[in-house]
Amino acid sequence: MDRSLSGRERALKLATDTLTDGTFYDTLARRVAMKTVSQDPARQATLHDYLTQEMVPLLSKLGFACDIIDNPQPGRPPLLIGQRIEDPACSTLLLYGHGDVTDGQETTWAEGIDPWTLTFIDGRVYGRGTADNKGQHSVNLAALEAVITARDGKLGYNVKILFEMSEEIGSPGLEETCLAYQEALAADLFLASDGPRIRADMPTLFLGSRGVVQFKLGLHTGNGGRHSGNWGGVITNPAVVLCNAIATLLSNEGRIQVDFLKAPAITEELAQLIRELPVGGDSTDPAINKNWGEKGLTNGERLYGTNTLEILGMSAGRTDKPVGAIPANAEAVLQLRFVKGTAWQALEENLRAHLDAHGFGDLTLEMLGGYAATRLDPGHPWVGFVAESAQKSLGQPAHILPNLGGTIPNHCFSDALNLPTVWLPHSYPSCNQHAPDEHLLENVVEQGLKMAAGVFWDLGEAQAHTLTTQKA
Repeated sequence: MDRSLSGRERALKLATDTLTDGTFYDTLARRVAMKTVSQDPARQATLHDYLTQEMVPLLSKLGFACDIIDNPQPGRPPLLIGQRIEDPACSTLLLYGHGDVTDGQETTWAEGIDPWTLTFIDGRVYGRGTADNKGQHSVNLAALEAVITARDGKLGYNVKILFEMSEEIGSPGLEETCLAYQEALAADLFLASDGPRIRADMPTLFLGSRGVVQFKLGLHTGNGGRHSGNWGGVITNPAVVLCNAIATLLSNEGRIQVDFLKAPAITEELAQLIRELPVGGDSTDPAINKNWGEKGLTNGERLYGTNTLEILGMSAGRTDKPVGAIPANAEAVLQLRFVKGTAWQALEENLRAHLDAHGFGDLTLEMLGGYAATRLDPGHPWVGFVAESAQKSLGQPAHILPNLGGTIPNHCFSDALNLPTVWLPHSYPSCNQHAPDEHLLENVVEQGLKMAAGVFWDLGEAQAHTLTTQKA
């Protein structure tokens, strides 16, 4: 190693050297090959093995004491808590990652690409979990190892890590674990990587996420399927009722129709951060409909600053083999994505009252769970610290996004553990996570290694100690 380099420069070079010597992608290939599908009950042993065979050996090598924690919810996958304590008086960083993935959908990937084998094509790295989340936490762990090496084994601060294996099924037990192990997880800053950047060419920090809640509406008449000629016009068609009920909630342009589902107004400071952010534009991105959703907002404001209600699925009768019959029942699953300040916990009561008032008292309403919305104040000192570090590492600014458009279990860290939360994503919106052909971009991985190594180095410097002292 060139000793003319500064310690920080050595750390960044050690991190990116894992790309040129092949160790980073060799490690990621091994992790991707583990079919850690949390929706599949048959994969419970594999989920456990990911912690014991992949995480524990590496973390132990890096000086962590590791404990595998039983999930507070019986039958759910375990979690891991690791602690690397140099000095209790020093600042403490909490990291997070999840090793579970969604179904492989093996038969639907492009020809020549297998979801469980790392495949490189035109700057893309394909494989299930590359973007969500094996690739992202692999970036951070490789960067952390590089900094530990560059600092000759002493970071100058403490590091803790929380790993779960059930994020893709809603993180059951994660919040309970955070509450039960508050002392073991106590820290000054939470930093993790999940979700996408704003755009592939825009390094991003985001400070929380929109919340989410899902619910099911249904109507079962008890009539069974009946001939539409013999009974049409004199018995209830549940599909018609359901469509009309949803129309009281959403316009034909996707605009929310009722106040209790709408977003609270955001401050001008937040609006300035998101107003001009680009949405889409890459060749593989979907077409943006400028007339969809709330009126008078930019694309950035519609995606990051407001609430959206989406129909995720509907069923009534059959469309592949339709018959001349009135369907026996109709169901729809809807999802509300919402920003901080939305009264989402009153949603069931408000929906029931709304449906009853509009003559839909016979519709059933089933709440399917959700997450709270979170957002760290962009003016928080740790936000400035991480942003300054990222710019120093890349030579270009990292864009600060108040909250992700999607949803992650950030409330477990911001609310249950009362931590400032900064996310450093190493993916991008068209990564195809949860879908066939999931991938990372090689250039974003390189940038991610530099940014993460830079932050891990800078946390050992005097400025970080000053922030911790000021907090105390």
